[in-house]
Amino acid sequence: MDSGLIGKVEKAKRYAEDRHRFHFNQFDLNFHGDNSEHHVSYNNGVFNCDCEFFITNRRCGHTMALEILLKDMIVESVEA
Repeated sequence: MDSGLIGKVEKAKRYAEDRHRFHFNQFDLNFHGDNSEHHVSYNNGVFNCDCEFFITNRRCGHTMALEILLKDMIVESVEA
């Protein structure tokens, strides 16, 4: 590996350790839950999940897990 690439890898590692550098605006994913797979999306502070609990409560275990995982990298959830 050349020295330029080694420097970039080291810089990437430093960036990855500093969570405050990242801010997600939107994403879309499949969440493998205990009972089934769920579709979860996030767009400018608003989560959406296709599970029944989310439909009635606007929050669920899937979205809360992502809030914990992405702490400081997303804005707090906004009620739709």
